[in-house]
Amino acid sequence: MKKIVTHSKSEYQTLVQQISETYQIGQANAYRFVNRELLETNWKIGQYIVEFEQGGNTKAEYGKALLDNLSKDLTLLHGKGFSRSNLNHIRQLYLIHPTCETVSHKLNWSHHVELLKIDSPLERSFYEKQCIIENWYIRELKCQKKSSLFLRLASSTDKKSILELARQGRKVEKPTDLIREPYILEFLKIPEPYHLSEAELEKRLIEHLQHFLLELGKGFAFIGRQYRITLGNRQHYVDLVFYHRILKCFVLIDLKSEEASYEDVGQMNMYLGYFEKEENTTGDNPPIGIVLARDKDDILISYALHGITTQLFISKYQLYLPNEEELRAELEYILGLEEGS
Repeated sequence: MKKIVTHSKSEYQTLVQQISETYQIGQANAYRFVNRELLETNWKIGQYIVEFEQGGNTKAEYGKALLDNLSKDLTLLHGKGFSRSNLNHIRQLYLIHPTCETVSHKLNWSHHVELLKIDSPLERSFYEKQCIIENWYIRELKCQKKSSLFLRLASSTDKKSILELARQGRKVEKPTDLIREPYILEFLKIPEPYHLSEAELEKRLIEHLQHFLLELGKGFAFIGRQYRITLGNRQHYVDLVFYHRILKCFVLIDLKSEEASYEDVGQMNMYLGYFEKEENTTGDNPPIGIVLARDKDDILISYALHGITTQLFISKYQLYLPNEEELRAELEYILGLEEGS
């Protein structure tokens, strides 16, 4: 008589989990393999096109019509994938990466196409590294390019830091690495001039939390809004509270619809003291405070921050995209100034 084997529910769930994990790993490995093959194939096609163009008489014979002819003939042979635009991107891939090994396989073809649109090697390198570090989707890459993230970060530093930013991306290792000046909140779609209360600004940020997290950068996890703390029988409320997974600390954000004042510095310092004493647990680092204001007086703020913890920052926000030409001119000035010194 055949013995009937029975399994518990937990054993069955273990089986489901094993199959699911194996399937997901297989899918990821297959995707990586296909992506690598696609990138290497496109690079090789780009090499063929460029070498053909450089072939003397053939270049004169086909001229500017080469990509048009290739698009027509290859589409007849293989269908989609050989539009003139895509062939031009494939050609650019080879021109920018003369060695196939420099083409990052951690990004897909759509990422590379978006990066190929960037003329500056420094900017292109930064966005490539940042895509990998923060695991950006195409939509997120486009948003960060549109907001001139690299130019914003680069325009407030020196040449050495700019080159490091381009080579390595923006790494988060210390509190100052979190701060941007200014923060761009154009995703809120609030026209200028505007008259929003702090409560309304907070509400809109929560409604667009995914966009706000993208602007804040890697590592932020949302904890809550209007976070209540009690001191001396009085209730106080921190506008937005996050936890940073990399720096292992709370990040408190207070929103100001007008110019930041020295009272705002004192209030945030009080919040930081409370969180460090009452909210931190084993393994947590001291909290970071950001007063996010429409404007600030740098001299007044520097005096207000004198002698206060280096974990407290005052930053401005803008409700519109920065002027890219001005930022680019500032970047070129910094690079040129350093070269001339």
